[in-house]
Amino acid sequence: MPDALTATPFAPPVPLQGWGLRLEPLSLAHTAGLQAAAADGELWQLRVTWVPRPEETTAYIQLALDMQAQGTRCPYAVLDAASGRVLGTSSYHDIVPAVQRLEIGYTWYAASVQRSHVNTAAKLLLMQHAFGPLGCAVVGWRTDILNTRSQQAIARLGAQRDGVLRHHALRRDGSVRDTVMYSMLAAEWPAAHTRLLEKLKQLAPGIA
Repeated sequence: MPDALTATPFAPPVPLQGWGLRLEPLSLAHTAGLQAAAADGELWQLRVTWVPRPEETTAYIQLALDMQAQGTRCPYAVLDAASGRVLGTSSYHDIVPAVQRLEIGYTWYAASVQRSHVNTAAKLLLMQHAFGPLGCAVVGWRTDILNTRSQQAIARLGAQRDGVLRHHALRRDGSVRDTVMYSMLAAEWPAAHTRLLEKLKQLAPGIA
């Protein structure tokens, strides 16, 4: 039986590309790009999303890589495919191979690309890979109960709201949040896929 640390991970880090984006497995080489993305809007000021300050970025990436080594996370840098500019980051996380489940999260983008096609396109790439090559039975999401923008964005993906975990996790400021949980089953993916493709055509008609 293979050792747990040397076995092939359920979600190995592979690049994904489409709709004007390139998702690269996160590495320390993305440090400066993530610093610039976070500075676009000073995102570390946000209470409901944990975004690193410039001096915290190396440790932020290293923690993601440590979780990857443990098999619980697969982090990505999200780049503009044409320019190579780092726009933000997203991850597979809370990976449970035994039930073919993972979640998509640790997501944030530079303020200048928020409310564009970027989040929809990146999520579509991640969901397509999860329900396709990875063979996931379910994909989940979680967000702060105060983060109504995130809740709306997850719902627009076609995910179902499963419920609220009360008094669940610490925020950066030390307060304790309630966490809203969402999920999508593999059987629900084809219809969601069609809707998201239509949405992308509306958001970015010239990008394929």
